[in-house]
Order: sequence, then structure tokens, then C-alpha cells
Amino acid sequence: MKRSFNLCFSGLIFSSLIFSCTSTQQSKPTETMNTYEKGTYGYDLQFLQKHKKPIQLKTGEARILISPEYQGRVMTSTAKGDTGKSYGWINHNLIASGELKEHINAVGGEERFWLGPEGGQFSIYFKTGAKFEFENWQTPACIDTDTFAVLNANDTIAEFTKQVKITNYSNFTFDFDIVRKIKLLNVSQIKSELNLNFPESVKCVGYQTENSLTNTGIEAWKKETGLLSIWLLGMFIPSDEVTLVIPYKKEAVSEYIVKDDYFGKIPANRLVVKDGFAFLKGDGKQRGKIGIPPQRVVPVMGSYDAANKMLTIVKCQVFDGVTDYVNSAWELQQFPFKGDAVNAYNDGPVADGTQMGPFYELESSSPALALKPGEKATYKQSTFHFEGTEEELNTVCIQVLGISIEEIKAVF
Repeated sequence: MKRSFNLCFSGLIFSSLIFSCTSTQQSKPTETMNTYEKGTYGYDLQFLQKHKKPIQLKTGEARILISPEYQGRVMTSTAKGDTGKSYGWINHNLIASGELKEHINAVGGEERFWLGPEGGQFSIYFKTGAKFEFENWQTPACIDTDTFAVLNANDTIAEFTKQVKITNYSNFTFDFDIVRKIKLLNVSQIKSELNLNFPESVKCVGYQTENSLTNTGIEAWKKETGLLSIWLLGMFIPSDEVTLVIPYKKEAVSEYIVKDDYFGKIPANRLVVKDGFAFLKGDGKQRGKIGIPPQRVVPVMGSYDAANKMLTIVKCQVFDGVTDYVNSAWELQQFPFKGDAVNAYNDGPVADGTQMGPFYELESSSPALALKPGEKATYKQSTFHFEGTEEELNTVCIQVLGISIEEIKAVF
């Protein structure tokens, strides 16, 4: 089957491209005393400057904060400068402790680069022969603790790279380069990217990430030995009035519309699927995850926080006719390439009462990547936040998601 997603050949090897950033945007450590209120962008900026060496991109009042130490992760953003709301969820306690956790270091961040599959016979999170249980699950260092080298950074663009060698559950070793480019968008670019109009009184921030894998090994990546995918996950701040909105194609044919049993069936008062939309509560109070199959996925999803009058939109790439997506179920799989293209997650306490967050997530994935030696695949995602009156945000919501704010608020 002809691939419709972005593949190109590249003989470029990044072995010598381990550069350090000399841009003025790479922030210097500040004093211990934080001069901003917790929950603001300024607070998170000063916090990360104290513990890491973040890179800040900005245009006007729109800003995003990126951490090379956390794989070029967008830690947070704002539409209103240092005193504005900080949109990304950050695990301040874990970062401040300096501790390294055994299975995963969940430091947060509103868009992080990950790789799939998580489970199954082609998993890169479980060693060969291990039972698919939490005690054996290990996030690979390249997407957990490794620092990405900075290739380039200025006011609106930052680019990172990492060389990786990793072996999957079936003992196939992947050699590849990661390149991650992050671009902060201005207002006109945001309007163009979403084909959108809104008044100047609406405050917004938007950025696009371009994420590439290049097969630097001597063997082709094949289904028989396992494939990888680019997986992008955003962690956001919950509230009792946050509703996640995941549109889907009503007319498409698939085995299911929404997979909703990742962590047990989600009750009807927390998940509603109707009329081309899946609605999930984003209060951070009960664990639940949903997935949309590639046959039904559309290029936008989002969330609305009625308490803070804030609309979040995530735009991902959709590849018509491509249905091979890696399966991350924790089991030996009958269908390892029947995975989801889009996911959403609401955090909550686990069995022993502890909780990682609270936060909620919006996630998307590339198709399974069958790359020949020297071949490159690229996957793009864009994230946007809007603040304004409910009437102003309603206009944005209808144009982008195809549903009104009132309809969203009436679901739960």
C-alpha cells in the first residue's frame, strides 16, 4: 500500500551535531525567591531556571518554555506574559527533589516526545520475556532521562537532536536519530494554521512541533520484527469544569468508535460518546483513558475549562487510508498494528490511593514507521490555547471543533 505520510530519504548522520546553545534565549539561573504567584508562567519560568537550563521562545505576550534536559519538552506556555496562566502541568516536587524514579520520571510538560509501542511483542518498554506488569515496565532513557542536544535556538524556533539505539521485546535493535523542531507561532500564523478568525481581544499562544526519526542502522524496519511510532503527549491542568472534546468521523467503518477500557470501563457520568464527539471529564479525579482508531480520527481535538474561560486545541496529522498504528496494550497481541491514532487521559488515584498528578492528557501518534536504512519519517502536531469571554471562545470553538461552548458545558 502506498504510504501517504511524510517519508523522505536522508543520508545525514547527526553524530557530530552535539552542539551547545549560545542563544540569549537559554535562561540563566535566578535567585531562590520566586517573585510570581504559583500557577503563573513567571513562577514556572523562575522555578525551571533554578533547577534546569530552559529555553524560552516568545512573541509579544505569547511564550513557551522548553527543556533540553527533558528531551526538548514543551514544559508550559502562556498567552499573557509572565503574570499569565501557566497552561502545562509541571511536577514541581519531583523536579525540585532531584530524584530519579525507577519506572518513569513524570516531570510533566504540555508536549513531550515519546515513542511507541508501549506493550506487546514489539514493546520498547519491556525486556524480552518479561511479564507485562508494572514492576517490569521501564520508560526508555531516551524519552525519560536523556538530555537532547540543542541544534539551534532563537526567539521563535528551537531544534534538538538525539542519537538512539534501543532493542524491543522481540530482540530487534533500532538505530536512529531523533530531530525535534519547535516553532512558536504569531497570531496571523495561528489563524492561518486553524483557518480561523477571532477578535484582537482574544489572547492566544500556539506552537508547532516537527518530529523526525531517521533509520541510521543497516537493517530495514519491518512488521515481522516490530515498528516504532512517534507519540506526542500533552499534560494539562485539570479543574472540575474541564471537558475534553474528541471529534470523530461518524460515517467511518471500524471495529469500535472509542476504546474506553484501558484502566477499566469509564462510567457514563464521566464519558459520553454521541453525534461525532467523545466527551471526557478532565477533573483529575478518576483515572480513565480513551482511544480513537485511525479510521475515525479527525485532525483536531481539545478541551474547555469553563472555570477559567480557556480553550485548548491540539491539531495533529491525519493520513487518509493509513491504518497501521502500533498497539500499546500490555499483552502478547493478536493484532500488533491495530492501535489508536489519538488518545485522551484523565488522571486519578491508583489502587493504593496515591496519584501522580492531577492532570489530563491529549495525545496523538504517527502511523507505524517502516523505514529503510537512511529513510526519514516526520510527524507534526500543533498546540493552541485561547483565553477570552465565553462568547469570544464560542466563536473559536465552533470554527475549529464544530461544536458550541454551551453544548460542551451541557454534557456533564
